[in-house]
Amino acid sequence: MNESTAPRFSSRLGLLLSVLGIAVGTGNIWRFPRIAAQNGGEEGAGAFLLAWFLFLFLWSIPLIIAEYALGRKGRLGVVGTFAKIAGERFAWMGAFVGFVATAIMFYYSVVAGWCVYYFIEMVSNPLPLTHEAATGVWDSLQSGYGPIGFHALAMGLGGLAIWKGVQSIERVNKVLIPALLLVVLIALVRAITLPGAGDGIRFLFTPQWELLAQPRIWLEALTQNAWDTGAGWGLILTYAAYMQARHGVVQNAIITGFGNNLVSLIAAVTIFGTVFAVLGTQMTQGEVLDVMKTSGPASTGLTFIWMPQLFQQIPLGKLFAILFFLGLSFAAFSSLISMIELATRVFVDAGLTRTKAVVAVCTIGFTLGIPSAVNLNVLGNQDFVWGVALMISGAFVAFAVIRYGTSRFRAEVVEAEGSDWRATRGWDLLISYAVPLQAVVLLVWWLYQAAVVYAPDTWFNPLDPYSVMTCLVQWGVILIGLILMNRWMVRKTIPTSG
Repeated sequence: MNESTAPRFSSRLGLLLSVLGIAVGTGNIWRFPRIAAQNGGEEGAGAFLLAWFLFLFLWSIPLIIAEYALGRKGRLGVVGTFAKIAGERFAWMGAFVGFVATAIMFYYSVVAGWCVYYFIEMVSNPLPLTHEAATGVWDSLQSGYGPIGFHALAMGLGGLAIWKGVQSIERVNKVLIPALLLVVLIALVRAITLPGAGDGIRFLFTPQWELLAQPRIWLEALTQNAWDTGAGWGLILTYAAYMQARHGVVQNAIITGFGNNLVSLIAAVTIFGTVFAVLGTQMTQGEVLDVMKTSGPASTGLTFIWMPQLFQQIPLGKLFAILFFLGLSFAAFSSLISMIELATRVFVDAGLTRTKAVVAVCTIGFTLGIPSAVNLNVLGNQDFVWGVALMISGAFVAFAVIRYGTSRFRAEVVEAEGSDWRATRGWDLLISYAVPLQAVVLLVWWLYQAAVVYAPDTWFNPLDPYSVMTCLVQWGVILIGLILMNRWMVRKTIPTSG
């Protein structure tokens, strides 16, 4: 396709809202408050917030800059971009980055379906009065074919959202993201005006400095920032292939990173404030924190079991329960469509029409997501295996830049537009040394956790959902397959290649 007629985002705002749709997902609303509570001390979680904010600059923004620049330079999906930038021998790396995001899509669609189910439940039925009733709502969903049906609904709506390409992606996100931000802000105002909410907010931001001496705090902070910004997933790279050449990448990357982390903080303030306001009159602070730390089945405890019954105890609780799960659904959906688009773009680059590619991706996504829909152990395993693999993806994105030549890449690609901010040599150092080092340390840490904490007696068993071996086997099978397919992928994606 001629460069001048290739599809592009119509405006910088459309691009930024769509990329914020990638970054702002369930990781901000569902995962972040729980992780903050788990990494707080007796006095507060402020030390974790400090470490988490630091990794915005050490991991997320450097990789987001790289992804924007790679997408704008390559104008292809992840496979074609890696072949053009890192060299044709490394197309398999781009394919692995794409596979990781797509594997997450398989079960993420299931979670998006849960969010839609709970939104409908909040609209249709009274809020649960007790913990037993709230658990009953969850059990009712899981006991039948509901998870499969809502998984199918999520995949189908996601396919429709990207059907027409970048134009429909932009239109959908121009509605979803402002609506999501409005819902989040309304929930924030309601939470901070509750009697007792200040105790939760104070706990969230109070630092217990000695916690910074614990390596686990830093590693959990890096993991969370990597997860909830979408840095290194290949999703931003895919959308950036449609950005206008005159739009610089550094400003976009900083807005994306800060915007994402701001939504995470708002969600945490909302949930900490609500939980402390409602339970603070019934429990000690330690008991309240135990509620927030409890992950429950497939990490659903706080969001899907506790929050509905907490809303029941506040004025206008039903309205805010509806808004909360509407916002969560919007967040899940905006991220899901980016995952569907990533896989679709790879198929389009390989020669399929967009219609056939969308149908193929949604069909495969629905089929391979069914095991996670019917079995929470499978979902937990896939979340563990491919969530940890995001560290490898981030390292591969950095490798593509390093292979091109970091300083050269910054001069020729990142800073190609004079109107944008400069990345400076500091970015060179971060992408060349800090990001790979963080990826290695974090990967080793999680594999150590799997061997010592999660599955100490069965770390060698690939059938154990949280073992070291289940990661190594699944990663190994995919990596070997993609390496063997490398030349074929290059021929299909870049037809002029020999």
